[in-house]
Amino acid sequence: MTVVDPRVVTWWRGPALLALFWMLTWPGAQGADNLPPIRTISPLERLAPARLKAAHDDAERIRSTRHALPPLPGLTDFRAVLHAHAEDSSHTGGTRPEMLAEAKIAGVNAILLTDHYRPPRDFITASWRGLHDGVLFLSGSEERGFLIYPTRSIMDRMTEPTPAFIETVRADGGLIFLSHLEERLDHPMTNLDGLEIYNRHYDAIKDKAGLLGLVLRLTDPKSLAELEEGLRLYPDELFAFQCTYPAEYLAKWDRETPARRLTGVAANDCHHNMILLVKMVDEATVLVGTNVDRDDEMRTVKATLRPGIRAMTKGHKHGDILARLDLDPYHRSFRNVSTHILAPTLDEPTIRAALRAGHAYVSHDWMCDATGFRFELADGPGGKMRALMGDEAPLSSGAMLAARFTAPCRIRLLSAGKVIAETTGDHLDHHVTAPGVHRVEGWLTLGGEDRPWIYSNPIYVR
Repeated sequence: MTVVDPRVVTWWRGPALLALFWMLTWPGAQGADNLPPIRTISPLERLAPARLKAAHDDAERIRSTRHALPPLPGLTDFRAVLHAHAEDSSHTGGTRPEMLAEAKIAGVNAILLTDHYRPPRDFITASWRGLHDGVLFLSGSEERGFLIYPTRSIMDRMTEPTPAFIETVRADGGLIFLSHLEERLDHPMTNLDGLEIYNRHYDAIKDKAGLLGLVLRLTDPKSLAELEEGLRLYPDELFAFQCTYPAEYLAKWDRETPARRLTGVAANDCHHNMILLVKMVDEATVLVGTNVDRDDEMRTVKATLRPGIRAMTKGHKHGDILARLDLDPYHRSFRNVSTHILAPTLDEPTIRAALRAGHAYVSHDWMCDATGFRFELADGPGGKMRALMGDEAPLSSGAMLAARFTAPCRIRLLSAGKVIAETTGDHLDHHVTAPGVHRVEGWLTLGGEDRPWIYSNPIYVR
């Protein structure tokens, strides 16, 4: 989540834009037109103390119903984070040792780093790779609209034409995923291993009202106290206030998978750069920004717009930090969204192979630990598994799609972007009568709305 990105900074800089907040309305998250309606509220509504508490209470209730599922023979469900930044740019606030310590807190098994490309620094040889205190690191980069994980240094080939660049990255087991789809929805998927089907940063970019709402809350004593209390009591719920259904991303995935197998992954896009700061200029003026902003990059807010600023600055001097809220420590970002990878062992070649095969699913684990979720094609009820999510299998008589969840939820089975079966509970079984690319979603009800929890990779029935 990168508030200092110019796409965000240019929108919320300046007091005049803050005033526009009161005129903004937010329609809420919308799924694709052909999906059933989903109950939803706006990100701003989720910031209300009562809403945060309701979501927290519901999440605790759901977690109390969680049950373990028998593991798939020979496979382990490894929680992984893709699109992760540390020590790689001026707008990254976290370090790799910090990331490692926080991975242990969050139960993360693998981190696929995506350093910002900064030649002559080599993002493969200058970063972490291999096991560090039990956590597997893969080195890679976010560059040219892709997440790239080559198996060796490619610094001398980073400017190749795109088709050759893709082949260079993929040589000898390298991986490449299309990133930030909102900027390139028409990008061809030829020879790519997959794409992001969710990106936490995009939620922040498109939620202009929420960003302005945070500024307003930071510059009034009463609303600041509420925000601080909300962060103390409901940190995961507050960090997730902007998370919405990634309709555009999923629509592209659904359009592309009939022609080719593509692994869907989550873009955690963590930087630990969302420590919100309010800094005093004078008794009637403050700066609002983050831990990675210089003073001249912060937003100036005056008491003429927010009268409560005078109460906040009373008794303080120029340069004092009046508020500091750490929204995104790595462990919280990791819990917010991750990519679970089903693989035999935790090592680089095996994890790469499992990702390429699509043996993975995306989960917002802050709501409930999804570890153990499974989606497979079997020979009838209770029959032998013929295909795992990500696999391709021929259509056969009696074949059944089976999804198993660790907690009761709203389950939707989709084919070509259309819901073909829907139920509530902890499992879904569906006879397959026609070829198709089938994937499953699990939704949980928190705070009076339906929120996406799990996105499986597809099973390709040909």
